[in-house]
Parts: sequence; structure tokens; C-alpha cells
Amino acid sequence: MNPLQHLAPELEAGLAALGLPTQPLAGQLLDYLALLDRWNKTYNLTAIRDPREMLHKHLLDSLSMWRAVRPGRLADLGTGPGLPGIPLALAVPGLEVTLVESNGKKCRFMREVVRKLGLANARVLESRAEAVDEPGAYDQLTARAMDTLAGILEVGGHLLAPGGRLLAMKGLRPDAEIAALPPGWAVESVQPLSVPGLEGERHLVTITRDPAQAA
Repeated sequence: MNPLQHLAPELEAGLAALGLPTQPLAGQLLDYLALLDRWNKTYNLTAIRDPREMLHKHLLDSLSMWRAVRPGRLADLGTGPGLPGIPLALAVPGLEVTLVESNGKKCRFMREVVRKLGLANARVLESRAEAVDEPGAYDQLTARAMDTLAGILEVGGHLLAPGGRLLAMKGLRPDAEIAALPPGWAVESVQPLSVPGLEGERHLVTITRDPAQAA
């Protein structure tokens, strides 16, 4: 039995609030959370220690963007212990996720998650984002807590296919970062996100190549 089973009702309520099916997703997410909680005691994968806090600040926060994610290939840059990539791989049918992380212990943890959960649509790539030699291979990039928008594009923009999108999760609306976008990129949308059980602002910024500057 999952030691975090007592959190199931709260997780299911959060998933329903986000418009996601509760089963089998809640059970899979709880299995991931139990692994994260266990490994975190030894390897310090996240500063958040309380599993209930992880449920809201990691799982539901990651899934708050699910409606913007389309089937296809997605690279999650600086994913840490797999956020938002692993929850999205579980929740979005037809999504193929590459979890990009340079920290070895976090990569070992994610490989264990992929193995234990049978995540056939996720792979772990131990690398810095700028060193990933797969130009134009991805329809979408995500980055949850990695850098400024310009910084993310600098290290990962080469990975996007023509017509691809960066889905960047931010707290407050990042108007200064948007104003500092490098040439060749344009904001497609800035959407407020609502995370069940969390207060404070969250936004999803979607960026594409600027068609006005396309070659």
C-alpha cells in the first residue's frame, strides 16, 4: 500500500478542479510522490519536505498547464526531479517527454520513476540544456523554474522545431522578461493559471518564433 494513500482524496479533488480524470492518474501521481518523498530524505531532491505541500506545489502546480500542452515531443529543461515533465507525461495522452537535467542524482531518481511507473513515453537525458544536440527535434519546450525567458531561449531555443512553442511557467506576470525577449521570438499568449490549494499568482507564457522575422 502506498504510504501516502491518505492524500488521495485531496489529490483527486485537485485533479477534478483542473478538469483532469482522477483515475488512474491519481494513483500514478501518488506513486511518483511516494518515490520523491522517500528519495528526498536521502538525496535532497527538493527543498519541500512535506508530502502534502509537494502535492500542491509540485504535482498540481505542474498540471495546471496541461490544457496548453499538445500531443507530440516535449523537452522539459532543468526538470529537477521531473517537474513538470513526469506529471505531464502521465496526464497528456500522446505526449513524448524528454526530461533534461544535469544533476546526476536527480537523473538517477527519474530513471527509477520511469522504471517503476512503466513510463514508456518519458526518457531521461543527463545533460545541460545547451549541450543537447537535437536541433529542431521538439514541438514544445517547458521550463518551470529555470531562468528568465531570454535565458531559457538562449540555452534551449535550438531544440524547437519550426512552429514549436516554449511553455514557460512563471509566478507574477513577467512583463520585464517579455520586454527583454531576443529578436526572432514573440509572445503568443500569457495565461493566468489557477492551482488548487495555492494562493499567489501563476502565469503560463507561450512563446513562438516571430513570423515577421522568419527567414
